[in-house]
Amino acid sequence: MPEGISNEGIGASVRRKEDKKFLTGKGRYTDDISRPGQLHAYFIRSDVAHANINSIDTSAAAKADGVVAIYTGDDVAADGIGGPICGWVVPNRDGTSTHEPPHPILAQGKVRYVGDHVVAIVAETLEQAKSAAELVKISYEELAPVVDLAAASSGAQIHDGMAENRYFDWELGDEAGTEAALNAAARVIKLTVRNNRLIPNAMEPRAAVAEYDDISETYTLYTTSQNPHLTRLVIGAFMLNIPESKLHVVAPDVGGGFGSKIYVYPEEAVCTWVCKKLGRPVKWTADRTQSFLSDAHGRDHINNVQLALDENNRITGLRVDTLANLGGYLSAFAVVTPTYLHGTLLSGCYDIPVIYTNVKGMATTTAPVDAYRGAGRPEATYLLERTMDAAAHEIGMDPAEFRRLNFIPKDAFPYQTAVALQYDTGDYEAPLDRALEMIDYKNFEARRVEAAKRGKYRGIGLSSYIEACGIAPSAVVGALGGRVGLYESAVVRVDPTGTVNVFTGTHSHGQGHVTTFAQIVADKLGIPIGNVEIIHGDTDRIPFGMGSYGSRSLAVGGAAISKAVDKVIEKGKIIAAHLLEASEADMEFRDGKFTVAGTDNEKSFGEIALAAYVPHNYPMDRLEPGLEETAFYDPLNFTYPAGTHVAEVEIDPATGVVEVVDWACCDDFGNLVNPMIVEGQVHGGIAQGIGQALLENAHYDEHGQLLTASYMDYCMPRADNLPSFKVDYTVTPCTHNDLGVKGCGEAGAIASPPALINAVINALSPLGVTDMSMPATPEKVWRAINDAQASAAE
Repeated sequence: MPEGISNEGIGASVRRKEDKKFLTGKGRYTDDISRPGQLHAYFIRSDVAHANINSIDTSAAAKADGVVAIYTGDDVAADGIGGPICGWVVPNRDGTSTHEPPHPILAQGKVRYVGDHVVAIVAETLEQAKSAAELVKISYEELAPVVDLAAASSGAQIHDGMAENRYFDWELGDEAGTEAALNAAARVIKLTVRNNRLIPNAMEPRAAVAEYDDISETYTLYTTSQNPHLTRLVIGAFMLNIPESKLHVVAPDVGGGFGSKIYVYPEEAVCTWVCKKLGRPVKWTADRTQSFLSDAHGRDHINNVQLALDENNRITGLRVDTLANLGGYLSAFAVVTPTYLHGTLLSGCYDIPVIYTNVKGMATTTAPVDAYRGAGRPEATYLLERTMDAAAHEIGMDPAEFRRLNFIPKDAFPYQTAVALQYDTGDYEAPLDRALEMIDYKNFEARRVEAAKRGKYRGIGLSSYIEACGIAPSAVVGALGGRVGLYESAVVRVDPTGTVNVFTGTHSHGQGHVTTFAQIVADKLGIPIGNVEIIHGDTDRIPFGMGSYGSRSLAVGGAAISKAVDKVIEKGKIIAAHLLEASEADMEFRDGKFTVAGTDNEKSFGEIALAAYVPHNYPMDRLEPGLEETAFYDPLNFTYPAGTHVAEVEIDPATGVVEVVDWACCDDFGNLVNPMIVEGQVHGGIAQGIGQALLENAHYDEHGQLLTASYMDYCMPRADNLPSFKVDYTVTPCTHNDLGVKGCGEAGAIASPPALINAVINALSPLGVTDMSMPATPEKVWRAINDAQASAAE
């Protein structure tokens, strides 16, 4: 590590540069932005789940105080405005393609879930828009709602021309081989696993401010986006049909996303569309109820699993049949989440010779479902790790040892799975051993006995996970149905004084990019991180980018920055060689200095930066002034973080309350740039997973009404629901990026739900309880205890 930055470079737990403004309330979010003369938009949403729209009467509302304009689906259709697009499609088993019904930004003729956008009212103030909304009369012809995922195929038809409410019917793997393995198995473990529906709850609700400049004929949209370039592309090319160059998208400080802010929603498109029509800026900010109703939800799968074992308890085959609830419309990544981000992870950490999976993506009259922290990987890991525990229980084997028996050996890499992916490197026993040591696994039974003396049921549960993240390889993404490339860009601009500006196509909404990326640049150039500025979230300043999600920012965006810095260093060597009258081949760069090999002739990085902009004696025929380089990086493979999480719980039989009393995890994220930020990501992910396992659930009633549309009904995890986490790491560097890094942002949310549910079931196993669905609420756990006790008494 260069002298002078020993506490700031790669591997150092540097405090986050960006936190001062956030902790002092100086962050600038979209709702903080107001434009002169701006109007306010308010959306009337459907209050029924499924209905034909007979009529919309806006005449009284149009006369209300402050109302400037009112728009319906007819106005959208008249202007030829498109809707949100599906960014990924898959082939059906019969060779046809995914059914993609239109998704108008304001409902046209029909509504398909409670919360569907029906009318947009634009007024001088938000209060006036809301008041006018009460004067709009909408006549519906109600249709049968479709809420039960298991019965969705036989429900009322939601979209014209779509059979059995099925968007797609996709398969992956060897069906015949898997059936043969199941038929020949010494034992087949069968399990039905439901992954419950979640609602993202970022601290900052979605918001948009749009304005139009009639001189330059350009739009500017400020929005809460994880992916501003994708927003520009979709709104420009697919919705408003305007040149991308005429739309400037800015995603300023964004208060969390978890996937729900990757996509383009109707609201920002409406604001952008009508700001030109009205000649005034238009602003919209969601309230919490709107967020619950219409932010894309996550998860919601039903899986039927069959696991084949031989007489030595080795896995010989796996079949998974999945119903995935995608809601009333296909959101941008709705199709990829239950298919290529789910089916391809079904091998997990295990050596499974044959796998087959069939996924049916179903329409229901519920909010659209899309990628949510982990996106497909949590669902795959949950069903697999629940099945591993069920198998271990059925054969009477320790769950840790059953996993160890079936792990992919560490000398088997690169390992080609039976479901498309090739893992480049890994060692799954090391994190398992470390996590077991951290939680004192071998003495658990003594703790169980001690808890029983206090009247508590104590349980322990494991989850050994792997995920594919750093989502990129464009060739792979394209072959799998993706409609965009998934590379990343970076520009490294060195100022004459040696300070550095880095422009990245990723977007930071809480991950700490400003610090992490600065550490990479500082380490490689030998300068303080205070001399490095990170710029993101502005389509006019960044060449292009694919945003942040899927734990791709460091593995793809950071690698692009690293490559751009390498180009800066190579040009610096040429300049230094010229100034030192040395051969370029003899130039070395280390610790912030360009040196002629074998001599003490050197130039500092700052001297070279200045010389680049004061080229008085340059050979201009071969050396351009300036010091700025651009890199686009498209990796060859995903990265594959892995690890083991162990949860320990105590259950009060009188109340059914599950207390998480201990948690140990050991993850392999490859090389760590900032261990403190990584640990924060792990903590946040585990908290999110504990929320899913014990507390959170999006619940619709039989009429399609969302009963969990507020914090009074939707239970988020709080600090007193969480233990103090024990976190450690093993390291197998990624083999195909320069930094050797993998992703860390989603691991906690992937690994923790199965570990926790396995612990709950383990605690109740003496009563004969073998299953528990998420969330394991006190009421559900209490009933399981009492039902088991009643059965035992019979």
